[in-house]
Amino acid sequence: MGISWAHIGTSILASFLASLVECVEALTVVLAVGSVRGWRSALTGTATAIAVLLLIIAALGTALARIPLPIIQLVVGTLLLLFGLRWLRKAILRSAGQIPLHDEQAAFQKNAEAMHRLGIRPAKWDKIAFAAAFNITMLEGTEVVFIVIAIGAGHTGMLLPASLGAVAALLVVTALGLILHRPLARVPENTLKFVVGVLLSAFGTFWVGEGLHLEWPGADWSIPALIAAYLVLALAIVPLCRGRSQAVPSNT
Repeated sequence: MGISWAHIGTSILASFLASLVECVEALTVVLAVGSVRGWRSALTGTATAIAVLLLIIAALGTALARIPLPIIQLVVGTLLLLFGLRWLRKAILRSAGQIPLHDEQAAFQKNAEAMHRLGIRPAKWDKIAFAAAFNITMLEGTEVVFIVIAIGAGHTGMLLPASLGAVAALLVVTALGLILHRPLARVPENTLKFVVGVLLSAFGTFWVGEGLHLEWPGADWSIPALIAAYLVLALAIVPLCRGRSQAVPSNT
């Protein structure tokens, strides 16, 4: 069975947007570390973590090629569905006002203050800056690796498009970070997480069905339909949650 443009396009989009969110969060910490402790050590730590993550993607991609595709689709689809629903739940609650929105500027200030409290940085090489940048890049990047592998493993030949989406997000965020030298506070992060949650949930549902040998109407074109269904359902839940949060104070 060939790969349709509906499959390729949604895979690249899901990988790009999910990676964009994680890269923005990592950038905030790296900027705080670099501005306080020094850029050379911070950027070296970030670059080292990215290299490790790329090796992990290559290794996992090769290993998964030896496992029967239906098993991969069922297992990865289940994990991707749970992962997507977790993102979507948080995005719905934030949209409804039950969870505060993430503030990149506040996160930058918090991390900068934490770096200041660690004392005077060395003149040449700062192990603290390297470790902090490496750890945050690995932490956020691990989710990117999972998403790329999960999206790419469900169909032969899909790892490359999923990887391209992640690399494109990394390049965009890196370029903006180098140009602006400040947190990307204006990025509509919750909207992105809302969309990513919908996309990952749709992909997860599709892969679970494929793993169970279900015949999806329209084959790969069922993915846009699943995306639309999850989006409509999520948008309908937001006002219900908002109404619930407004009703709680009146009852106390």
